[in-house]
Amino acid sequence: MAHTEDDRRPKYQRIAEALREAIQSGEYGPGDRLPGENDLMATYGVARMTARQALSVLRDEGVVEARKGAGVFVREFRPLRRRGIQRLARQQWGNGRSVWAADVEDRSLEVDHVTVSEEAASDHVSGVLELAGEETVCVRRRRFVLDGKPVLLATSYLPVSLVAGSPIVREDTGPGGTYARLAELGCKPVHFREEIRSRMPSKDEATQLSISAGTPVILICRTAFTDEGRPVEFNEMTLDAASYILEYDFDA
Repeated sequence: MAHTEDDRRPKYQRIAEALREAIQSGEYGPGDRLPGENDLMATYGVARMTARQALSVLRDEGVVEARKGAGVFVREFRPLRRRGIQRLARQQWGNGRSVWAADVEDRSLEVDHVTVSEEAASDHVSGVLELAGEETVCVRRRRFVLDGKPVLLATSYLPVSLVAGSPIVREDTGPGGTYARLAELGCKPVHFREEIRSRMPSKDEATQLSISAGTPVILICRTAFTDEGRPVEFNEMTLDAASYILEYDFDA
């Protein structure tokens, strides 16, 4: 362990950092077994509880996973790099490509669960979409699975008065997805606003995303606007924080 001012941190945090650095440097690769509690106790001269806490830190971060009776292993799943600006460019969905194609490259992405329904809008959704009275919304719920692992839950809300009778109310919206269909309806999205927060998952979210206890989720709320400033879609996305890197690349 490095002897710096960080030595004031608890020993388990310093051990966790040393293991994290070893993983990042390639000393331990995907699928490799990390030193166990006994090994850490001998190497760092700490109690079993301290060694256990160090491994728990990495497990809660999603860096490693515990296998019953076998030990703790470096996670084999490669995080998905979400390119927040490029993925929403019109040349993406305007050319019939899914916005998700900008993220996954040559990896296998599957939407394994889709439901579409008409529902009363909550006060929050109604406010975001600037709906009048008791206008209902088309609600599209999806679960995205990457390389066999659930990574994202997405729920989109669109005014029924706008999308009724269009492919948007079907499970398969066609090439280019919802934004391409909105453009065909004369409501092309030209501006997007995303709000990002982090929190712990609900029990249902943890089950759907197959994440271990202690792993947080990232909540991204995106609103799509037309050229006239009309909000036409509100999308709430819940991401497994350990499965994503959020990338934003823009000019000064």
